[in-house]
Amino acid sequence: MLNIDAQGMVSGNSKIKDRRFSSIERSEMKKVSGVIVHQTGSPTENSTFNSYRSANANGAHFLIGKDGSIYQTASIFRRTNHVGPLKARCLAELRCSPAEVVQYKSASPTTMHKAEMSKVVPGRYPSNADSIGIEIVGMASLPPGIKMPAGLSMEQQRAFQGNNAVYEALTNHQQVALQYLINELAETLQISKTEIHRHPTVSRKNVTEASTATW
Repeated sequence: MLNIDAQGMVSGNSKIKDRRFSSIERSEMKKVSGVIVHQTGSPTENSTFNSYRSANANGAHFLIGKDGSIYQTASIFRRTNHVGPLKARCLAELRCSPAEVVQYKSASPTTMHKAEMSKVVPGRYPSNADSIGIEIVGMASLPPGIKMPAGLSMEQQRAFQGNNAVYEALTNHQQVALQYLINELAETLQISKTEIHRHPTVSRKNVTEASTATW
């Protein structure tokens, strides 16, 4: 079990290093309902740390380097922006009411998210408001044979890259560190293992993100 100090930071644990960035912290998080597992899309932990130094940056509570190093980058008592608009969990689990099926059929991501946030976990997926985010260092690149079409705007290039890139597999060190961290967080914060999700499960992200992560 983890020892959490008054600031929401893990203390007295040689496996978890304190690298807190107040720039990614937002309002108080009174309840933790789940954990969302991400990959950074960057080659090293330092490149992610550099992005966290920007004012009002987005980020997660923990980061795992390729060598298995675990860093706590935000207090577990503060929310961070690491999850986008939620998908409808009842659609994925085939338990929406007829009215919800009709409502969600033509709903925009923002409208769907708003409707989902009227529910509580496990009726919806954990969100920024009540989840711990874990980032794992890992790049996403276009697979062999797929090239960026010419003439795309910068926005279109980002969309093409986001839709077609494939995230690299986690290293063995990362797998071991992730399993340790999830087990410790689940025990300490009394999080059900059914509420540990990959980012693409809960929001509209590249489906290969964290696809090789196991716990």
